[in-house]
Amino acid sequence: MQADIRHDWTTKEIQNLFNLPFNDLLFQAQTVHRQYFNPNEVQVSTLLSIKTGACPEDCKYCPQSARYDTDLEKEKLMEVEAVLEKARLAKQNGSSRFCMGAAWRNPKDRDIPYIVKMIQGVRALNMETCMTLGMLTKEQAITLREAGLDYYNHNLDTSPEFYGEIITTRTFQDRLDTLENVRASGMKVCSGGIVGMGEAAKDRAGLLKSLANLPQHPDSVPINMLVRVEGTPMADTANFDHFEFIRTIAVARILMPKSHVRLSAGRTEMNEQMQAMCFFAGANSIFYGEKLLTTENPEGNQDMALFKKLGIEPEKREGYSDEVTEAALLETVAESQEPALFYNAAS
Repeated sequence: MQADIRHDWTTKEIQNLFNLPFNDLLFQAQTVHRQYFNPNEVQVSTLLSIKTGACPEDCKYCPQSARYDTDLEKEKLMEVEAVLEKARLAKQNGSSRFCMGAAWRNPKDRDIPYIVKMIQGVRALNMETCMTLGMLTKEQAITLREAGLDYYNHNLDTSPEFYGEIITTRTFQDRLDTLENVRASGMKVCSGGIVGMGEAAKDRAGLLKSLANLPQHPDSVPINMLVRVEGTPMADTANFDHFEFIRTIAVARILMPKSHVRLSAGRTEMNEQMQAMCFFAGANSIFYGEKLLTTENPEGNQDMALFKKLGIEPEKREGYSDEVTEAALLETVAESQEPALFYNAAS
């Protein structure tokens, strides 16, 4: 009998899951996982920063905020052709989804034509497309969907109660509104959060409750472990307990059985054994490559070596193949070199 898909989880129920004996929790998570997924497949994505730094937001964990001195080199929006070359390389290295992130509060209308060409070019590579660009209006979400964008990432970050301790320049409701605009446009939602920011256990339960009780579960749920960056207010945050991180993965899997749960930022702090336990707990998606926007990520060959040890294969996504539609790609690149689209957009 398959696990029920619920949207009415209570805080107490979720806390009870967190408090289960570790073996019992992982057994339950793995049982749920096998009902909806091949336990020996992991979806592989690549994340590229297409516009880096100078973000006006004050997210205390983020090295891209203009408010903090992190020695990050600021970059304007990449040219379309350069983005497509990165996407082609990601596909050759085994990624099925290409994610593009820009350090904006929200995209300006002048940026949208560049973004549309990037989406169209990546789609021409027969890859799934994902973007994270900050807050979106209803109209912008529709435009991106019509361009072919599959997923839009907008994390809730933490619980509603702890949120104000981390971010003050946008509200928790702002994030929910963007997720609603994305969902209403027909795009798939990618939304998760960060643990290890000094939050209490009840806040980790509150984050997962907020995600699991959305009208539809996010298609992808990235669970990030805080990467402490010098210059940010969270540089000296205490180390996060690794077993508590694995518990968070397991509870996310139980609450959102059909979602891809992504083992995301913080993997450089995890040894192979910890990552293997995360996969057993229900994680079935990773970012592949040396960078996650601006923070370090395990090298691709390390991931493939771990997959081989565990008998894991990259997930094949229905409707996408290894074939590159070269004609469509060349057409997109040619169009991207028109004067209106060749130069970097304003930062």
